[in-house]
Amino acid sequence: MRKENSTNALNERKLHIDCGIAHTLSLISGRWKASILWRLQDTKLRYNELKKAIEGISERVLVLQLRELENDNLVKRVIYPEVPPRVEYELTPLGLSMVAMLRHISDWGILHLKEAAKKETAAAIPEKTTIAVKPIKKAAVLAIAR
Repeated sequence: MRKENSTNALNERKLHIDCGIAHTLSLISGRWKASILWRLQDTKLRYNELKKAIEGISERVLVLQLRELENDNLVKRVIYPEVPPRVEYELTPLGLSMVAMLRHISDWGILHLKEAAKKETAAAIPEKTTIAVKPIKKAAVLAIAR
């Protein structure tokens, strides 16, 4: 449980009021939110379709992330009065307005993933070990020889 009047909570609220970047990141932060928004950018998806599209997400986390996105007015949950009930998720106009930004973030990430992979590969290859040998002075060699 988080204290609403803690210094940390007050600072966070102030930052979100004053900084557009902080506010935006708070809306899409969370391990799976960007993936959910990305999958919904072109189509409506049912819960199971969404779960299959995002490999590795648990049911509990998917439900929680969808609820948060719905509360932030980025995703709309459409319930059809059928038996059995059918539920679909789609982006709201606010969510759709984030698609261009998500594309830029994705492009930037792909570009830097390639660079990071190159660095990891280079770091994984062991460098040749070289031993520094100091030249021996003639006087020292003569002293050893005697």
